[in-house]
Amino acid sequence: MNAPPDPLPPDFASPGEMPAAELLALGALPVDRLRACARIPFRLLPSRAALLDDFADRLLDEIVERNRRGEPTRLILPVGPVAQYRRVVERSNREQISWRHVHVFGMDEFLDWQGRPVSEEHPLSFRGFIQRSVVEKLESALRPPAAQVVFPHPFRIDEISERIRAAGGVDVCYGGIGLHGHVAFNEPPLSRWNRITVAELRASLTRVVALGDDSIVVQSIHSSGGNLTAIPPLAVTLGMKDILAARKIRLYCAAGDRHKMIFRLSVAGRVSVDYPSTLVQGHPDAEVMTDEETARPIEVGLR
Repeated sequence: MNAPPDPLPPDFASPGEMPAAELLALGALPVDRLRACARIPFRLLPSRAALLDDFADRLLDEIVERNRRGEPTRLILPVGPVAQYRRVVERSNREQISWRHVHVFGMDEFLDWQGRPVSEEHPLSFRGFIQRSVVEKLESALRPPAAQVVFPHPFRIDEISERIRAAGGVDVCYGGIGLHGHVAFNEPPLSRWNRITVAELRASLTRVVALGDDSIVVQSIHSSGGNLTAIPPLAVTLGMKDILAARKIRLYCAAGDRHKMIFRLSVAGRVSVDYPSTLVQGHPDAEVMTDEETARPIEVGLR
């Protein structure tokens, strides 16, 4: 694999954590210069709605093409964003797109404070959402067999990786990017005593994680009207090893203004455990999508 280009001029490009001045400089880069130094190609769409339509259509086009060739489709799918799944279901039923040979590997699932998975009936269950809002809304003849929809489980921690290997690996990993760059719930390691290296995070396996305070705050804004106590404190997540092993990775920054900086860090920042999405840099077939407004240079100031 060829080494990715330096994301910024030499005075910005030394290894290590990015200081505040460097973050400001990266945030202020014009889009054309950002594209020139990006380590991950990116594509801009006119609006968030267009972004989510693109998510749905590219996912379905992958299934259609692999169905045409008589091949299975093996996908890692996120819950968050979720609005694209309405189009996924509508178009699948309208065009009779079969999911019979689709393998769905969920990225993660919430756990309660004792490390038990929330029930599928829980309003924030990722597995429950995929079952209720995708699988059960597909016409019965189009649905994937139940055994082909797999989520990580804290008591069968290696099961999902084994199922991925048995299915022949992952064709495409689709995902969002969190405020601080988490992909699935691969959050920046929290311990001040035990520093995880980039190499260790790249090789990380399915595991139980404590959610960072910022993740809980963001989840509460979107999912519980700001009620932080409604957000489960733990999760089980696919590790970066399985995500980076996917033959293609497609990440979507669909959260508007709060995604401006992490979009820029993901495509052109230094590779760092502080922003796990930067670990996708150097993947042979990765792409990040966002809307034109999110990609514009950041202007710091009161609004």
